[in-house]
Amino acid sequence: MRSLNDIAEEYDFLDADERYRLLIELGRALPPMPDALKTDATLVRGCSASVWVYPVAQDDGRLNFLADSNAAITKGIIALVLSAVQGKPASEVVAMDIAEALAPFDLKNQLSSNRTQGVPNMIALIQQHAARIVAG
Repeated sequence: MRSLNDIAEEYDFLDADERYRLLIELGRALPPMPDALKTDATLVRGCSASVWVYPVAQDDGRLNFLADSNAAITKGIIALVLSAVQGKPASEVVAMDIAEALAPFDLKNQLSSNRTQGVPNMIALIQQHAARIVAG
């Protein structure tokens, strides 16, 4: 997965249509999420599209997430969110201001409110998963 900084550098040079295409490409690049993991427990509430996020703790304490959505742009948004946290220690993810890390993308002004309304819930679910891992 590309780093958030790498994505931001490319994003800055793109016009609105190209930014949509970039988000769609990011979503397509996500590893497949098995349907068995798309449950009520992994569903992100408050999104206009269905979004699922499943944490995968690594032996070294770092986090990876599987995620999927039934909408291409929304899948790209969750890919963007995940690029901020993938491979980081759970304790770092708990303490991280993910919304601030995403601020350079100005999603609220780049996308419709329907597309971005679930982003805080995506972030909350990711941080809740990380907190559970930290707590043991």
